[in-house]
Amino acid sequence: MDALSLTAAKRVVSDFLAALNDRRISDLPLYMALDVVDHNKIIHGEADEPGAAFDGFQRQLDAFGSLEMVPEELIAEGDRVVARLTVRGVHTGTHPRMPEPTRRAFEVEQIWIFTLARGKITEIRAVSDRLGMFMQLGWDWPDGR
Repeated sequence: MDALSLTAAKRVVSDFLAALNDRRISDLPLYMALDVVDHNKIIHGEADEPGAAFDGFQRQLDAFGSLEMVPEELIAEGDRVVARLTVRGVHTGTHPRMPEPTRRAFEVEQIWIFTLARGKITEIRAVSDRLGMFMQLGWDWPDGR
């Protein structure tokens, strides 16, 4: 990819994150392919099938009344964009891991790797400080089920 294409790929990811921050779920198909594969399993109980990320993101937004994903860095190479994010929110809604809202806030660092094709996100992989998030929210660590 040339520099212009890499800039466009970073713009897709940046716009995707802005849509999530603005809770514009209906705009996600502008940035994610309908058969996007989320290798991270955004949320416990998310279906393991292409396109399930749309529901996963909706459920995350439902669980966190305020959720903000701040891109600290975007790095593009080939067909991938890596985003280092600061993610913060407050647990105000139901979540499969913790159905009752704790009303507690969290802030963690995450690294997401997006694969793009034809101008849309086709795959998502992520690494996040889940232990830190669970501790800040007062959630029990999952027992592996």
